[in-house]
Amino acid sequence: MKVQTELEWLEADHIYCGDAATLIGQIAPESIALSVWSPPYHVGKNYEKDNTFEDWKSLLRRTIHAHSRVLVSGGFLVVNIADILCFQDETMPRIQAPNLSMLKSPVTREDVLEAKKEHPTYNRYQLAALLGCSEQTIDRRLNGNNIRGGKYSTQTRVQLVGQFIDAFAYEVGLYLYDRRIWVKDPTWANNQWHSNSYRSVSEYEDLYIFWKPGETPVDRNRLENREWSEWGSRQVWHFKSVRTNNDHEAKFPLELPRRFIRLLTTEGNTVLDCFMGSGTTALAAIKEKRHYIGIDITPEYVRLARHNIKNELYDHGGGN
Repeated sequence: MKVQTELEWLEADHIYCGDAATLIGQIAPESIALSVWSPPYHVGKNYEKDNTFEDWKSLLRRTIHAHSRVLVSGGFLVVNIADILCFQDETMPRIQAPNLSMLKSPVTREDVLEAKKEHPTYNRYQLAALLGCSEQTIDRRLNGNNIRGGKYSTQTRVQLVGQFIDAFAYEVGLYLYDRRIWVKDPTWANNQWHSNSYRSVSEYEDLYIFWKPGETPVDRNRLENREWSEWGSRQVWHFKSVRTNNDHEAKFPLELPRRFIRLLTTEGNTVLDCFMGSGTTALAAIKEKRHYIGIDITPEYVRLARHNIKNELYDHGGGN
């Protein structure tokens, strides 16, 4: 087996195209002070639509496992992810949820049952004509669902994904050190889910912080006193989502990696993002005088990240 030499390790301050776990294997050991990234969420985005749930878990496991070698002792891995709020489950019973506030017909379930009792051979079309309503109303009153809506759809439940992230990290000796919560803009405030169920809208994501055993200096001077009191020592972080996703469909705001970079690294350290997307983590690293290594499997996004970084360096007259 060929042994990788120092000259062959991936250089810092570059974006690389390829599989995250494979390319992390080409990063020098003990060279990454902080890895901060947001993986695919398994919610049907274009870049993940062909992956199964098992594929998704395998991607996360391989990627997290690869970090055990490249993180410095005492270094950190931060994973930004949200629970899967619409996890399809064919074994889940059909949800019976008539929306009483949206009923358009005064016909009640009792009216339908009485009509069926008097006319036991009538189908729903004949019952609808008798009661002066639509056949959908007959079906909804009897079965609790819209015959043209969710009655035949696979039901969904919430899948808590933190359990997988924690287990994969623990398998290779990375320990859950802390968890922050990012409160963002509500994302589903106007959709059918919000209007037709008791489920809440999505308005936060989890930030899981894993630690590789080793000496970890705690230096509050990395932050200004105001920063320390407002977010450095606070579990819940409030900042806006990205306003437009016109060039990438799942961007996080620059403030997210910037805070972790300021809190957990020092100038000159190297920061890794193995799902680089549009280059946000690299831009934050440049602004905070850190080095970066970026990885993304999609050539289009690699080109986009390189373009955004080039513009950032041009605007500020240089890089790291």
